[in-house]
Amino acid sequence: METVASVPPALLPGLAAIAARYDALICDVWGVLHNGHQARGPAVEALRRFRAAHGPVVLLTNAPRPVEEVKAQFVHYGVPEDAYDAIMTSGVAAREELSRRAQDHRLAMLHIGPERDRGVFAGLAVDCVSAEVAEIALCTGLYDDDTETPEDYRALLAAMKARDIPMLCANPDIMVQKGETLIYCAGAIARAYEAIGGQALYFGKPHRPIYEAAMTTLAAIAGRPIRRPLAVGDGLVTDIAGANAFGIDALFIADGVHGEEIGDLTAASLARLFAKVGARAVGALPALTW
Repeated sequence: METVASVPPALLPGLAAIAARYDALICDVWGVLHNGHQARGPAVEALRRFRAAHGPVVLLTNAPRPVEEVKAQFVHYGVPEDAYDAIMTSGVAAREELSRRAQDHRLAMLHIGPERDRGVFAGLAVDCVSAEVAEIALCTGLYDDDTETPEDYRALLAAMKARDIPMLCANPDIMVQKGETLIYCAGAIARAYEAIGGQALYFGKPHRPIYEAAMTTLAAIAGRPIRRPLAVGDGLVTDIAGANAFGIDALFIADGVHGEEIGDLTAASLARLFAKVGARAVGALPALTW
């Protein structure tokens, strides 16, 4: 039997080459639809065309924020509302878990991440405290992702582990593209915590519950069951591996978080990259185009 690693994805001229096979899209955001600074025009047009001809589009992002904050960010970046039908975020899933845990008492929580992410727990019975008194930690990112790396969190994570504080990771991404630079995300901090024996609970891709929720949303929008969804993304261990585990086809966008690692986009470079994680995709594009 041929292994997954020996079958690199086919290089496609655009989404149109395979779009007719599918009746819905589950599309990543950062690295596909925008680069952390501005919308990618051809990607916007590709989503518009798919919606018009084939079916609904749900944007599935590991952003640790409420949906309304993502929409506001889209306005700033120039992502129009007619490029998608709905947005789902890992932040919403993490908020639901925090709300459940805070039902019977106020939750003493260490927040690891920038102040701009605090909307994910705004209005909940949560008090932000230090690691010395916290009963739980929520990681939405690094305090300063422009300058910090997971190494800067060694002492904080050790203090958490000494008290066996569980960590909720509201963004399983390890790195994302911000303009032309790669920055670390909450997933990198959670992995570093697990490496020293800490407990991390992840919300978002590649974990199954968020795909189940996306499928429910797509069906509600379409008014019919979704039979042939396609996942689109640039992250192998989140977007592609998540689609593989859920049992749906995936389209890989190469000029994203793995862009520098791939170098020249060829069948050989794709095979080497996909072999590292044993992933499978039905096709690959340098960037999302129609």
